[in-house]
Amino acid sequence: MTRKRPQRPDIVWPLADAKARLSELIDTVEREGPQVISKHGREVAVVVPIDEWDQKTSRKGSLAEFFADSPLRNSGLEIERIRSELRDIDL
Repeated sequence: MTRKRPQRPDIVWPLADAKARLSELIDTVEREGPQVISKHGREVAVVVPIDEWDQKTSRKGSLAEFFADSPLRNSGLEIERIRSELRDIDL
């Protein structure tokens, strides 16, 4: 399963404009979604609606639940462990 990336906004806000028009920037985020901010012509940040941020950063379950819900579970796929000798590493 591949996730489709959201389309980037057409307009990039230069940092000076974002600072001077912060209220308008926030209104645009609420109305249209994420907005990109640039600094010296380079895209450096994105302002996103808080509900989108919460959704993307919320924990979706434990690692054990992830593996238990895998479509490969009970598929017959067998993965063999490589049993080579241990090697020394410098820490």
